[in-house]
Amino acid sequence: MTIARRIFVSGLLAVLAGCGRPSKFLDYDGPEVTGILVVKSERTLHLVSHGRVVKSFAVDLGFAPEGHKQFEGDGRTPEGTYVIDRRNPNSRFHLSLGISYPNARDRAFARAQGKSPGGDIFIHGQNGRGRRGTDWTEGCIAVSDEEMEAIYAMVRDGTPITILP
Repeated sequence: MTIARRIFVSGLLAVLAGCGRPSKFLDYDGPEVTGILVVKSERTLHLVSHGRVVKSFAVDLGFAPEGHKQFEGDGRTPEGTYVIDRRNPNSRFHLSLGISYPNARDRAFARAQGKSPGGDIFIHGQNGRGRRGTDWTEGCIAVSDEEMEAIYAMVRDGTPITILP
């Protein structure tokens, strides 16, 4: 194969590689998201910029969503104020943003009961799991994969998240 042909084939392969599904990593140049508000009873997540709701999403919660998460395996979604403390671009649920649960108070309560508070609570996509409109997670907050792509682009680490009953 000639050098010119190799260059042509390499270029063609590069173009074809870019023709697949668009990247799950979106760009965002809108208003800064300064907070997240989740209202469990309404099954909604609101992205807020300086007191103004920028975008809202329907969510699914833990399989036993009423009440504050207390122990590992209870199926509850935490309540209270936490922060987004990590990102997982390789989540088995498409993309995910970590929530800083458990805090010191959560750990102390669980320890006093001789149990684990659990952890690994995230906002995440579905990646073919769960059914929209059905609380199915282990305590996480789930949205569609497409919605998670937008949330992942809009929210920065350190963003406060308040989860209300």
